Amino acid sequence: MKNKYLLIILLIVFGVSCSSLSNRNTTVEEKSILETGVEDSTDLVGVYDPWEPFNRRMYYFNAKLDKYVLLPTARAYQTVTPDPVEKGVHNFFKNLGEVKTFTNSVLQGETKKSLITFNRFAINSTFGVFGIFDVATKVGLSRQKEDFGLTLAKYGVKSGPYLVLPLFGPSNVRDATGLGVDTVFRGYTDPLEIADASQSDLEIMLLNGIDTRANIDFRYHGTGSPFEYEIVRYLYFKLRELEVGNGEDIRY
Repeated sequence: MKNKYLLIILLIVFGVSCSSLSNRNTTVEEKSILETGVEDSTDLVGVYDPWEPFNRRMYYFNAKLDKYVLLPTARAYQTVTPDPVEKGVHNFFKNLGEVKTFTNSVLQGETKKSLITFNRFAINSTFGVFGIFDVATKVGLSRQKEDFGLTLAKYGVKSGPYLVLPLFGPSNVRDATGLGVDTVFRGYTDPLEIADASQSDLEIMLLNGIDTRANIDFRYHGTGSPFEYEIVRYLYFKLRELEVGNGEDIRY
């Protein structure tokens, strides 16, 4: 297997998990937690976190990496890139992500999501010029969300212990496994043959990572709470519970 799959895991940016927290409408419950710092101490510490010492050190590492490397890079990218170009790049990578959502929707037997996602990819890849323009959303086909972690949950696999991944941030054993499967699978499913069309795979992966970070609102230590680690941990598990239950209030 090519080394590029390992690079993908390291370079797509830790935001895979954090983006789930930020790229949607925040619920009233979550807003209350973020404003007060604590909702209920029992709820916040109730998450199974047997590797907390390691997770806290990794959270600290991710925060420093984000502050001194990822955020400055993302801000420089936003500064030098015209807004229409930046939007087109973001749409392009989102369009490639439809393959993952479609595959996992099929695995879960989610016929409606499968059809919506298939149609989104077909429309944006053609009329949207390889996904640069999000035509599908304008005609009423909203972006769906599925991943292999949710597929495992669909078939009864428990989340397991909380786990903070390098770069990727909040996760758990089930979702980390799902992330690995989705990443490897992505290497074998390149419907637009982007990787084969160019020898610049590394540049494409870097651009994907920069674009991902530039479009995540989450900021470490942005809550101003001494309990931020617990808050992020709690919100991650609550969000995944909603996603497993296909909460209708979640939009991407």
